[in-house]
Amino acid sequence: MTPYALADLIRQRAAGQGRFIAALAGPPGAGKSTLAAELVAALGPGARVVPMDGFHLDNAVLGPRGLLARKGCPESFDAEGFGHLMRRLRTGGAAAIPVFDRQLDLARAGGDVVQTGDRILIAEGNYLLLDEAPWSDLAPLFDLTIAIEVPEPELERRLIQRWIDHDHSPEAAQARALGNDIPNARRVIHGSRVADVVVRQGM
Repeated sequence: MTPYALADLIRQRAAGQGRFIAALAGPPGAGKSTLAAELVAALGPGARVVPMDGFHLDNAVLGPRGLLARKGCPESFDAEGFGHLMRRLRTGGAAAIPVFDRQLDLARAGGDVVQTGDRILIAEGNYLLLDEAPWSDLAPLFDLTIAIEVPEPELERRLIQRWIDHDHSPEAAQARALGNDIPNARRVIHGSRVADVVVRQGM
């Protein structure tokens, strides 16, 4: 399904409703951020992305918890905080939202603002459909769920290239992707609920 076809589906589902929230989930490296941006562009004014990545716990918190090497795993996010934000957004009002800065490797509070006029929200993140508490508590908040599926060899290639693009050597990039990203991807692939719509890429 193309981004434009998916945008049309969202537009149809959202017709006659108040605020409409679509969850876009998938493993790391699947292309969620790219698709989310394409959907918002296709939907036009009144659509906005709400990224789960803004709820990364800071390195200063992850270190004492022994999670720094596993940053990006479900436990390294403030899932309850994301849930509070989504419940607030369901009421239709405005809210400042945090945004993750990959260059700085930290979340910036108030990095974006959802306005009252933003009627269609694309919530995007790895674990939005994960069938584990507390992530499973998010299910009632979504009007439509979308999952991106990508074959694992293609995910591996993309994730290694991502770390190379962040100035890692090929060896270090492979170690980081295979040591953390791919296990997280498998957790998404095997532990998520079935989505209403599945978008297959890299097949």
